[in-house]
Amino acid sequence: ASGNQWTLGAVGCAEYEGVRLRDVLADAGVKESAVYAAYESEDLHLSRDPEKDAISRGVPIEKALDPDTLLVWAMNGEPLPAIHGFPLRLICPGWPGSTSGKWLKRIWIRDQVHDGTKMTGSAYRVPRYPVAAGTEVPDEDMEIIEEMPVKSLITRPGSGVEVKQGRSLSLRGHAWSGAGDVVGMHLSHDFGATWVEADLRPPKNKFAWQRWEATLTLSTKGYYEVWARATDHTGRMQPMLVPGWNPKGYLNNAMHRIAVKVSS
Repeated sequence: ASGNQWTLGAVGCAEYEGVRLRDVLADAGVKESAVYAAYESEDLHLSRDPEKDAISRGVPIEKALDPDTLLVWAMNGEPLPAIHGFPLRLICPGWPGSTSGKWLKRIWIRDQVHDGTKMTGSAYRVPRYPVAAGTEVPDEDMEIIEEMPVKSLITRPGSGVEVKQGRSLSLRGHAWSGAGDVVGMHLSHDFGATWVEADLRPPKNKFAWQRWEATLTLSTKGYYEVWARATDHTGRMQPMLVPGWNPKGYLNNAMHRIAVKVSS
């Protein structure tokens, strides 16, 4: 298949070159009984025991056939660096990074949910229902993490910044969502009592980080916290607190906040 380029949102928003996984699977001839596409890689177990898999995860066949799921061999115009999975890796945008397997040696189409290393128990799984902290949840009540939640960060200034009373405070950051475009970005300096809208730039594509900027003026001296809240195109919004306990601490998309001291 011929190479094509997409700019997809990983942590660094790199530009990858490769082919759609669905085109490769179509050429191979996937049966209607396909349920999951799993990967195996050359990644070594920490014990260095060649008989043990370090990780072998996968995605439902629907995600494997999504046009944005890729097999890639180049990054930012150069062959994949070793640390990023040379010579071949998966890119499954919007889902946990563990589904974007590196150093690929096999794509395994299965007629069941994949049960490879890091697919069972509490690995990349969360309870199907809310539980109290420390609850022992049966394996059958754990569900595999798929699409990642909406999230944002304040990248500047850092927490603890000090500004003069009445002077403007410039803020900037990034927002993203596993579901695609973020459509709203808001900030609060009064613990959520009121919110101001930030200037949110459109993404390069639906999985890329979106930059935002805002200016606040704090007219009274004292201690403040600036909270950042993103909303994606599905209407989902970041929660104020960690959204429920799970054994591994996954999916924490609570609002990022920084402390600000205003002096006279």
